[in-house]
Amino acid sequence: MAPIEWKPEYSVGNPAIDSEHQELIDLVNQTTAAILDRRPDADVERGFGDLLRGISAHFALEEQQMQAHGYDQRAEHKADHERLMDELRDIMEENAPSPDQTADRLATTLEAWFANHFHVHDSRLHHRLGPHPHP
Repeated sequence: MAPIEWKPEYSVGNPAIDSEHQELIDLVNQTTAAILDRRPDADVERGFGDLLRGISAHFALEEQQMQAHGYDQRAEHKADHERLMDELRDIMEENAPSPDQTADRLATTLEAWFANHFHVHDSRLHHRLGPHPHP
């Protein structure tokens, strides 16, 4: 299974946001690699923990910005965030028949979600906000 690669269509036009999104993709790839390499459970759990923390922090910042700017699509955007978090927790909790299937589900799910979410929700949000810092 190939790692998720950054694609130009993932760009939202804000270098800080794009960099943060690339970091999230890196976390997915690191976690997938830990699973596929059959690293100890503690390493895989650490990978999932890092991924959950990274995604949660990113979502919290976006949701704060949406609230502060009275963003009109906030509910839909936030609901999409919650769908991903639920899916990620499901992947973590499932007993897949093999590590390969867990890694494949993680990579496939996140890549599809990133492609859709970055293009539909994030590009609209950051276009609406205009140039802005994203610590």
